[in-house]
Amino acid sequence: LLSRNYSVTTQISFQENEIKLLTAEIERLKNFGCLGVSPSLEGLRDENAKLKYRLNFLKKSLQEERSKSTKSMININSCLQEIFGAAIQAAYPDLENPPLVVTPSQQPKFGDYQCNSAMGISQILLKTREQKVSPREIAERIVKNIPSNECIEKVEIAGPGFINVHLRKDFVSKQLSSLLINGVQPPAIGKRKKVVVDFSSPNIAKEMHVGHLRSTIIGESMCRLFEFVGYDVLRLNHLGDWGTQFGMLIAHLQDKFPDYLSVSPPIGDLQAFYKESKQRFDTEEEFKKRAYQCVVLLQSKNPDFIKAWNLICDVSRREFQKIYNCLDITIIERGESFYHEMMKDIVKEFEDKGFVQVDDGRKIVFVPGFPVPLTIMKSDGGFTYDTSDLAALKHRLCEEKGDILIYVVDSGQSVHLQTVFAAGQMIGWYDPKVTRVAHAAFGVVLGEDKKKFKTRSGDTVRLIDLLEEGLKRAMDKLKDKERDKVVLTPEELKAAQTSVAFGCIKYADLSHNRLNDYVFSFDKMLDDRGNTAAYLLYAFTRIRAIARLANIDEQMLRKAAREEVLVLDHEKEWKLGKCILRFPEILQKILEDLLLHTLCDYLYELATTFTEFYDSCYCVEKDRQTGQIVKVNMWRLLLCEATATVMAKGFDILGIKPVQRM
Repeated sequence: LLSRNYSVTTQISFQENEIKLLTAEIERLKNFGCLGVSPSLEGLRDENAKLKYRLNFLKKSLQEERSKSTKSMININSCLQEIFGAAIQAAYPDLENPPLVVTPSQQPKFGDYQCNSAMGISQILLKTREQKVSPREIAERIVKNIPSNECIEKVEIAGPGFINVHLRKDFVSKQLSSLLINGVQPPAIGKRKKVVVDFSSPNIAKEMHVGHLRSTIIGESMCRLFEFVGYDVLRLNHLGDWGTQFGMLIAHLQDKFPDYLSVSPPIGDLQAFYKESKQRFDTEEEFKKRAYQCVVLLQSKNPDFIKAWNLICDVSRREFQKIYNCLDITIIERGESFYHEMMKDIVKEFEDKGFVQVDDGRKIVFVPGFPVPLTIMKSDGGFTYDTSDLAALKHRLCEEKGDILIYVVDSGQSVHLQTVFAAGQMIGWYDPKVTRVAHAAFGVVLGEDKKKFKTRSGDTVRLIDLLEEGLKRAMDKLKDKERDKVVLTPEELKAAQTSVAFGCIKYADLSHNRLNDYVFSFDKMLDDRGNTAAYLLYAFTRIRAIARLANIDEQMLRKAAREEVLVLDHEKEWKLGKCILRFPEILQKILEDLLLHTLCDYLYELATTFTEFYDSCYCVEKDRQTGQIVKVNMWRLLLCEATATVMAKGFDILGIKPVQRM
């Protein structure tokens, strides 16, 4: 049994022991004569039934744990942390929360991983106990207490107290074989959780623009990651589909298409329709009054006005869906209108708990630590964004029972969202120690002039125009390389165009730290050198082609994965093998900090490490005169397959679709 960590091994051990005890207890009851004969032994029969139920439950649970522990990819960093955590605990049993620092080594001469806890422990001992102990002495004591394990070959103490860790080659080889046999499995992350992700969130009657690109791409990728590790994910599109702007839109609809109730109005350009209604709202006093009346009738659920509202929403939905189809986005619409009926109760709840103050007719809530209050009701009795955001927060916590709530919203909303989250804590909707509510903020998209990305005329860039431009440029790039003439069929060329265009746009965003602004440049993102999707997609197709060109099919690779031992004697084989197995720790880190550029950096590192391996190690050996294959080094082909398998899963999490031929 390949345990994924000590806690699982312990859990299995406990369950095995309990099964033995329960089996013995059932036998004892059998001998006592209580298997359904005498009515006087009814209590014993009940006890026996309970024991049998518990036994079956434990056997099933044990089976699941064994299945998880054999199939889950081991997070080597976590395993080493548990090993060194146990060693530090044994070496310094009285030390509370000692620092535990395990990182991959940057240079091969320092081993594969390093434990750098000794320096921190030295400082703690000096500050709390006034004991001056050298980090090297502490490191020696830790090393003496390392428990027996299956992954460490040897440790060395270097410099002032760094503990260099060398992994066992047979351990790494086994993990690679497991990956090839079972596929890329998620790391073990404990209890299954419900995750609610709020992302994309455009406004009805306005076109999606480049500003929506980041939220849509980042949110989709986060959802894919949470789903991969086994969480229950609810993807929510918090549309701006309610509010005073619908009054002017409906009033304009009535004037322009008076028969809209019986004949569907041909609104082709909703953006132009919105601008027309806004201009009238700003310049025509009579129209403005009628727009306000329309809002009142809409909010009172007048059927004719609800129909007009739905017509406008449907036009927007169709346009949004075109974008979502291009980018392969899956999302559930749950706009502000969904929470409208809940807002009255939100105001009452804050009033009942004494949090509401009245300011010039408005009902406001001050949250400790935040200077600007939330306005939960306007002086005219209307609700605000603050009210709808509080209603959405409560619904996600109390109705959806979310364990993790992620809001993928631009950095400009940071103070507002933190105030809303703090208000939710203040009123008792959730405990941050139990439930994670996080704002995954992101910076803006800049043009190559380092200013906000705009068209030449100064307008916001429409997202659909951006995607179409991406398709055009991707095709130009493929034709420049003459892929259309010899290499690809028309169908393959079309698939490569879509893969490159949308993959490059997504990757250019995700490969930057989301907290920072980034410069949008088609030239850079379509460059097939450096950390770009174009480079990685090409590297992937090249890796996949190696086995194909050697006439090795999937069935032969699967058979070899079960029979071959992956030899890792060459330094480049060893480097690649370790790099492949870092995938689970990369995912674990992203689950904690929600920074997806870490995955992009890892995929680029994996691709470049593979290139080093491929340039140094022959996978397929050919006769120099005839070009005939004379030898296939199957263990190296398996390393190629493991690399491609991990890259494919990384692409999937990023929402990028690779192709077999490019």
